[in-house]
Amino acid sequence: MFRHVVLFTWAEESTGEQRARVAEELGRLPAAIPEIRAYTLGADAGVSPGNHQFAVVADFDDADGFLAYRDHPLHQAVIAEHIKPIVASRAAAQFEVQAQA
Repeated sequence: MFRHVVLFTWAEESTGEQRARVAEELGRLPAAIPEIRAYTLGADAGVSPGNHQFAVVADFDDADGFLAYRDHPLHQAVIAEHIKPIVASRAAAQFEVQAQA
């Protein structure tokens, strides 16, 4: 399995409505992008100071599945229309998930 993790911190001037719309639009992607095997997203719970404010964890069969998601026009539209206008910072990583013994 191949996992993609992305963390966002929102710009101070972003609104609750804008942040909720990001979650709503990202939440539509699993139905539209068949390469997604699992998709979890949500706002930070606020129990530790200094965290990013929002996270997405997406699983794929392999790196090619991730690339299909990354470059998918609907995903790119969510980024351009809803994320980029309100993001202050972003961190991401992709890695192979190893089976645990």
